[in-house]
Amino acid sequence: MEYLIVSPERQSGLFDRFRELRETRFGAFVPVLLALAAIWIYFGVTEPAFLSSRNFYFLFMQSAVVGTLAVGITVVLLLGDIDLSVAATSGVCAALMAVLIASLGLPAPLACLVAITAGIILATAQGLLVAYVGIPSFVVTLAGLLGFQGLMLKILGIHGAINVRDPFVRGITTINLPPEAGWLLAAACVAAFAYVTWRRHGMRRAMGLELDPVIASFGRVGFFAVLAFAAVATLNAYRGVPLLVVLLVGLTALLAWITTSTPFGRSIFAVGGNAESARRVGMSVQKIRVIAFAIVGLMAAIGGIVGASRYASVSFNAFAGGPLLLEAIGAAVIGGTSLFGGRGSVWNALLGALVIGSLGNGLDLSGASAADKLMFSGAILLLAVSIDAISRAGASQSR
Repeated sequence: MEYLIVSPERQSGLFDRFRELRETRFGAFVPVLLALAAIWIYFGVTEPAFLSSRNFYFLFMQSAVVGTLAVGITVVLLLGDIDLSVAATSGVCAALMAVLIASLGLPAPLACLVAITAGIILATAQGLLVAYVGIPSFVVTLAGLLGFQGLMLKILGIHGAINVRDPFVRGITTINLPPEAGWLLAAACVAAFAYVTWRRHGMRRAMGLELDPVIASFGRVGFFAVLAFAAVATLNAYRGVPLLVVLLVGLTALLAWITTSTPFGRSIFAVGGNAESARRVGMSVQKIRVIAFAIVGLMAAIGGIVGASRYASVSFNAFAGGPLLLEAIGAAVIGGTSLFGGRGSVWNALLGALVIGSLGNGLDLSGASAADKLMFSGAILLLAVSIDAISRAGASQSR
C-alpha cells in the first residue's frame, strides 16, 4: 500500500497560498460562493423542488430578515466587537411599530420612522457604554439582550403577539416588480458594477498600485452579469423580483460603499486591525465605535419591520425567542467576517445568510428535523470560524 506523504515544505507552501488568498479582496467571497453552489447542487440533485423558481422566491424572502441583521452586525464585527442584542433590538422595534399602528392608529410610515429611531437610540446607548465607559461589548450587549427581551414582552402585552395587517407594512414583502422592471434593474446593477470595477482599476493605476489583469476584471463583470440576469429570470418565472430584495440589495450597497469608500469606513477597518495604532494616528476610536453600533441599530430596526411584514405579526418567539441572533452572527462569520476584527464584507454577509437559508430550506424539503438543521448550521459555523482562526495564525507566524 502506498501513502501520499506531503513534505513540510509543501504543506507550508499550500498554507501560504491559502493565507494569501484569504487576504485578497476576493478571498472570502470565493469560499462562501463555492459553499452556496455546493449546497444548491446537492439539494438540487436530491430534492428536485429545491431548484424551482417558486422555492428560490421563498428562499430569498425567508433569508431577508437574517440577511438584514447580518449586514448590520458585520459593521460591529469589523471593529472586533459584537452585538448579542441585535435580534432583541429588532423585536423591540417591530413590537413598538405594531403597537403604534394597531393600538394608537399612527400612520404606518410614521410608525416605521419611530421604530427606526428607537433602534438607533437603543444601539447608540450600548455603543456609548462600550466606547466611553470601557465595558466589553460582549457584556453590554448580553445585558441588552436580556433587557430588550423583557422590554419586548412589556410592549407586546399578555398575549405576546400583535397582528400587523397594515397595507404599507405588508407591501414591503408582498409587492413584486413587473418583469420589465426586473430586467431593467438587473441591467442597471451590471452597469453600476462595471463602472465601479473600471473606476477602481483607474484609481489603482493612478496611485501606482498593483493592477488586476484586465481579463480578470472582465471576468468578474461577466460573472456578476450572469448571476444578476439568472436571478431575475428565476424570480420572473414565478412572481417577479420582490420589492424586498431590491430594498435589501440597495441597503447593502449603501453600507458597502460606506465601509469601503469613505474615511469612516476605512477607519472601521483600521480600528479593527489595531485600535491602539488607529488612536495614535488621530482617529477617534470611541466615536467610530458609537457610530458603528448606531448602524447596527438602524439595520436591526429595518429587520424588525421586514420581519413584521413577512410574518404579518410580531411575536416574541419570531424575534427574541428563536435562533435569529445566532443565524445573523453565523451568516456574517460564514461570509468571511473575522471575529477578531479588521476583515469582512457586508456583501459576503448577505451570501452567508443565503448559505444558512439554503441549508435550512433544503433540509426542510428533505424532511430533516429541527435538531438536524441546528447541528448542520453549527458545523458550518464552526468550519468558518476555524478557517478564520487558521488563516490568522498563519499570518502571525509569517511576520
